[in-house]
Amino acid sequence: MRPHELNLLIIFDAIMTEGSISRAAKRLTMTQPAVSNAVSRMRAAWKDDLFVKNGRNIKPPLKASNLWQHIKTPIHDLSAVLQPDDFDPVTSNRTFRIAAADIVVMMMMLPLRQYIEKHAPNISVHMVPYTIVNSSEVLAASSVDLVIGPNNIQQANIRSELLFNPHYICAMRPGHPLAKSKLSVEEFANAQHLLVSLSGDVVGITDEVLAQRGLSRTIAMSVNQFGMVTTLLEGSDLICIVPLAAIANGIISGRITGTLPPIELSPPGASMIWHARQDRDQGLFWLREQVKRIIKEAEKRSINESMPRLCGSSKDLCAKLSVS
Repeated sequence: MRPHELNLLIIFDAIMTEGSISRAAKRLTMTQPAVSNAVSRMRAAWKDDLFVKNGRNIKPPLKASNLWQHIKTPIHDLSAVLQPDDFDPVTSNRTFRIAAADIVVMMMMLPLRQYIEKHAPNISVHMVPYTIVNSSEVLAASSVDLVIGPNNIQQANIRSELLFNPHYICAMRPGHPLAKSKLSVEEFANAQHLLVSLSGDVVGITDEVLAQRGLSRTIAMSVNQFGMVTTLLEGSDLICIVPLAAIANGIISGRITGTLPPIELSPPGASMIWHARQDRDQGLFWLREQVKRIIKEAEKRSINESMPRLCGSSKDLCAKLSVS
């Protein structure tokens, strides 16, 4: 391969990764006209129109997508070897993309932005839609740098690190008949339940545990985001099994309250998940460290500030929700 074609492959990889010529230019620290000129040279060298305009972005046809599948991992490996320590948060203008549920966005984004403004002023962070089922696909396609969620991927080229194990409580409005420190399994099963389901499935871990006891519950309403829980519980007789961090602000403000579930639940923890090709990516390592620190602080704060307002701050409750 000729040297100029290798340069074109690097630019091609950046365009495919970013989905935009302007964002690729920013990633490569090049001008937009220079990247556009490189695209023209790609067409001439490879005798193919590799990109089609799609609004402000570009849409690669099948040939470009197939080419990228073959070259993206070697290109990333080569870049990691040649420039292993070139990330400096103070001067970097990198853009990171993260796929995460709204509970993570609520916990993380403001303190992350405040930290970036002080220590990495040219870095951008973009959140993208998250679903449980497509984590490996978006990582393999380089659509995102990081996924935050349950790690249900069993693939050798996927890496993960546990962030936290969420503390689940049974939440409801103050004054609800079930707003008490000791909730029986029968009372719980007979209530009208709100379910947060990111997948759209209306059977959760709670239903599996109840089924083992010969019980079932009524899912009266389901939503696909945690941000709706406080509003829905505040104005209704619904109850909801939910991570404490997702509703901490509602509990602290007194809009809702909660108690320990009358059943033992072992939901999966929340992990940071990334592709093996970015194992040596110093920028992603920096981002993971910030995310880990911020999430840990947010989880601890949500417990410490919410616990006095939960139903019956008993020894059992304190022990269940305690964090180091």
